[in-house]
Amino acid sequence: MPRESQADKAKRTKKIIAGLHQAYPDAHCELDHANPLQLLIATILSAQCTDKRVNIVTEQLFKKYRSAADFANADLAELEREVQTTGFFRNKARSIKTCCQAIVERHGGQVPDSMEELTELGGVGRKTANVVLGNAFNINVGIVVDTHVARLARRLGLVNVDDPAKIERQLMQIVPRDQWALFSHLLIWHGRRRCFARKPDCPGCEVKRLCPRVGVPKAVAAAA
Repeated sequence: MPRESQADKAKRTKKIIAGLHQAYPDAHCELDHANPLQLLIATILSAQCTDKRVNIVTEQLFKKYRSAADFANADLAELEREVQTTGFFRNKARSIKTCCQAIVERHGGQVPDSMEELTELGGVGRKTANVVLGNAFNINVGIVVDTHVARLARRLGLVNVDDPAKIERQLMQIVPRDQWALFSHLLIWHGRRRCFARKPDCPGCEVKRLCPRVGVPKAVAAAA
């Protein structure tokens, strides 16, 4: 694919979004949650862990802990045991307890709905805040860049950097703002179902005509 102008890349991005939306009309956040607090907790637990495993853990966790105060007052050792199977459980349990203490003390027990306030909570970075804002509050402040989004954004030739913060900034320039949250879901769903890391299904890809297949082995790319 020849070198693109920013305007042409933005046009191609819109076509990619349309193609993926047609392929995955029900694309959504796959972390089970009923409110902003549950999504915040689930997102913290999802670091280096599958959504499926997190959903198994939170099914019981959310029955026991129903409010930020419940998590804030939780026994740390007990909370560690309850989230152990998600990996890095000590750090995750501490982050959950610390951020919920801040939610109780600073925000009356309600999860805040701004990037600044969320990232001031213990254990909450920009990625987690983007997940909560985009999916619990329908506020598009940024784009969630997880491993799937980073990989597919490079493979699709939409970005030319590896750092998640830089990837996000480049994507925000070419993805329509009202579709920032949806865009992440579409790439995540495509990455899990079609555009695999080691052996992408290029022949079956719904947006293959829009993809330069950056980094894809020549034999796989040629098969499409």
